[in-house]
Amino acid sequence: MAQRSQQAAPAPRLDADKAAALRLTPVSRETEGRLDRYVDLLLQWQAKTNLISPATLPNLWTRHISDSLQLLNLAPSAKTWLDFGSGGGFPGVVLACAMGDVAGGRVHLVERNAKKAAFLREALRVTQAPGTIHLADIGDNVDRFPEHVDCITARAVASLHIVIGFAEPLMKPGTKALFLKGQDVESELTEATRYWNISPRLHASLTGGQGWIVELDRIERLTPSANQNGHTNDRN
Repeated sequence: MAQRSQQAAPAPRLDADKAAALRLTPVSRETEGRLDRYVDLLLQWQAKTNLISPATLPNLWTRHISDSLQLLNLAPSAKTWLDFGSGGGFPGVVLACAMGDVAGGRVHLVERNAKKAAFLREALRVTQAPGTIHLADIGDNVDRFPEHVDCITARAVASLHIVIGFAEPLMKPGTKALFLKGQDVESELTEATRYWNISPRLHASLTGGQGWIVELDRIERLTPSANQNGHTNDRN
């Protein structure tokens, strides 16, 4: 009996989703071109490597691209970005594509998985986006990072209090942290305030659903006595 050749599933049609995403988060024609090349590469790799949830593929532009691009509005003057646990490139590669329009803009992407780091390198090569890949555990080298960072990002990496701990050594005057979180953001904030003195600002995601962005301008570790006596924080 003749064997049937197995063909990869056809790539989803994303035209309508892309149009919706770019209405939410408009970009320049040059950035759109870089994002197109990134999406093409992502779909090629997704056929053999699980970079994102397959269920989100039909809404790739709104669910992932636009979700990442919205961070630019919260840090409009940031040039040097640091993304923890970049995975399939969200938000790190997307931000790097946008930084291609910014003189001196650069995104540092930290990823511990070698296969995903290889994908990130190829994504930066294909898009010619300004970025640097760091193959490392997040906690291994953040306190030795040589540059001043304007904005620190993370998406679906770890619970908020852990991500804040990674960011704390890099939070210099003028540095901002933007962490993309889901529906459990309130409970994660409650846990985080047991360890950190923070004044978070919460922004509802432009892409809808139950997504939130936690914005921090400063991070201070609580002393043991403050932790025992309780701590309150202001939320705007």
